[in-house]
Order: sequence, then structure tokens, then C-alpha cells
Amino acid sequence: MTEDSLLAQTRRLLRQSGLRARKGLGQHFLVDRTVLPVIISAAGLSASDTVIEVGPGLGILTRELAKNAGRIIAVELDDRLADTLEKTFASAGNVSVVNRNILDIAPSSVTDRPYKVVANLPYYITSPVLRHFLEAAVKPQRMVLMVQKAVAEVIAAEPGKRSLLSISVLFYGKPEIIRYVPARSFYPVPEVDSAIIRIDLYPQPPVAVTDETSFFNLVRAGFTASRKQLANSLAQGLQIEKSASLSLLERAHIAPQRRAETLTLDEWAQLWQVFREERDRQC
Repeated sequence: MTEDSLLAQTRRLLRQSGLRARKGLGQHFLVDRTVLPVIISAAGLSASDTVIEVGPGLGILTRELAKNAGRIIAVELDDRLADTLEKTFASAGNVSVVNRNILDIAPSSVTDRPYKVVANLPYYITSPVLRHFLEAAVKPQRMVLMVQKAVAEVIAAEPGKRSLLSISVLFYGKPEIIRYVPARSFYPVPEVDSAIIRIDLYPQPPVAVTDETSFFNLVRAGFTASRKQLANSLAQGLQIEKSASLSLLERAHIAPQRRAETLTLDEWAQLWQVFREERDRQC
């Protein structure tokens, strides 16, 4: 089946259901069939897998997931699309449709088994969805996400181009861009290209951080003043004297003129260790 036929199928489903893409929800339906096996392969699915699919839309990808995994939990915010999905998969024994906002659902409330996440995410919800699953009490084994190209590149950035988002992901898992997907692969056509990114989550964070909240408070402080030297950013973000931030960096063996985007995860962990020791000493 050609890409055009999938586009025609998508238009027909929308017309028959009296639906249209909702711009406010960032809806863009995948109409490039060649992308489907790439997502399935990246997810590494087997008959024993449970998949939480976020934003299934018209169910094009859902159908492929159902062929390759044991159970699919399709979470759709749009009540009209959820109703269409219920009808489409009424006879499928391994697809459950949940008409709710994924951010309001604890993964453990919909499955008691290990699970993977597959999602085609609008830009406005990418970071919240990532945090939702990465910080969940029961985390996924793997996430395969379709996101804007620029966002994927931020997530998978090397030192020198990192951000609070990329450090947050690296703390929990290993990100990898699998493939870029041109804008023409969607209907309606978005203004930017997308990318498929896979994140394999670690059983435990790769750095010895015992207080995630204070660690990310420190990282967030480091990125307070973008592109400024770290000594200045930390002083501003932590609301401390510059001399104190210089002392923290010296003890962590990090040059004060470095910028937050250049630090590795290990360096952030070392800086946090010094920060925690200083905080405990003052208490």
C-alpha cells in the first residue's frame, strides 16, 4: 500500500467520522506507511509486551502495535477520536482505549506488568509526557517517541549543546535518534520535520544521586542564565554569592568559566555531591 493510499485512508476515516485534525491539540496524523515498521522495530516488541500508546489518533499505528505486542493500552485525550478507536478495535482482544489525559494517569493504574511507551507527541506536551514517565513510580522499560526534530536533537545532545531536558533524560535512560521523518509524512502537514527517538531506561540512575529533587534543583539553577558562565548561573539560580558558587565549582573540579550546557552527567553528579555536603554542613 502506498503513502498516498494511507493518506486517502486517513482522509476517509476523518470524513466518515465527521472529524478533523484539532490544531489546538497539535494533531498531525502519520500517513507515511514506511515509518510504521521503523517504530515497531525500535520498540523491539514481542507477544509478551504491554504497550502504553499515547495519542493513538485514528489507530494507524495502534493496529501495527496490536499485531506485534500482547496488550495495547491506547490513551487518547480527544473524546471523538477515542470513540472512533473504540469502534475500530471493538473486536480486538488486546487493545484497550482509555479516553483521558495521559498526565492524569499513573502507569501503575492501567497495568501491573512491565511496559513500553510508544507515542506521537505534539510539541507542547513532549516535556510533560517525558517527565511523567521518567519520574513515575513504575517506569517503562523503553520509550519510542515521535517528536519534533529539534526536540529530539536537544534530548540526544552531546556535551556542549545540552539542556535541562537532555540532562533529565540522561539521568534515567539512554536516548538515541532512530530516524528523521519529514513533515510531508503527516496530515495535515506540520511546519517542521520530526524524528523517532528511543530511550532505553536504566534499572537505576547511572550516577550516585540519592536525592533527585535537590539534584534537579541544582541542575535547573545551573541553566538559569542560559549561555552564561556557570559560576554566574549558579549564583543567580541558587541565590548565593558568586564567591560561594566559585567555591562549589572549585571543590567539584569544574572550571568556573564553563557553561551549563558543556557539563556531563557525571560532572553534574559530582557538583551535586559537593553542594549536598555544603548544605549539610550549614544545617
